[in-house]
Amino acid sequence: MSDAAETAADAAPKRSKRPILIGLVLMLLLGGGGFYAVYAGLILGRHEMTDEAPAEGADDKAMPAIAFIPIPPLVVSLGADAGARFLHFTAQVEVNKSAEEDVTLLMPRVVDVLNSYLRAVETRELADPTALVRLRSQMLRRIQLVTGDDKVRDLLISEFIIN
Repeated sequence: MSDAAETAADAAPKRSKRPILIGLVLMLLLGGGGFYAVYAGLILGRHEMTDEAPAEGADDKAMPAIAFIPIPPLVVSLGADAGARFLHFTAQVEVNKSAEEDVTLLMPRVVDVLNSYLRAVETRELADPTALVRLRSQMLRRIQLVTGDDKVRDLLISEFIIN
């Protein structure tokens, strides 16, 4: 009976390696075809792979008509709880070129609003690493209220030093 069991085991068909080979070949062909389609720009759009700088005037968007108006440097005392500490603040406002004259005329009001706001900010708030982003948005909103929403585009802070 042992001879019959051995012949039955030998007679069992061996698995073919053909499906594995076909799968590997298809995988390589499809992977290479996908790479070529992306590289050639057939899929996901065309992109240039050059080190050359774009020609002057080749931009399809022109620079917006903007101007930067400096805000006079502010030195603000931080209140009684801060001891003899001061905040040194320097910034510029980004305005539409057409509104440059109007915002320059309103600069004393802008300085007053910023001075009042910074004086009211608590010292512990200034110690927070994320405070500058929050303060900047608050100051920009106050400047826009004084000058008009459509005139001031942004507030660029140059110095924010607590001494």
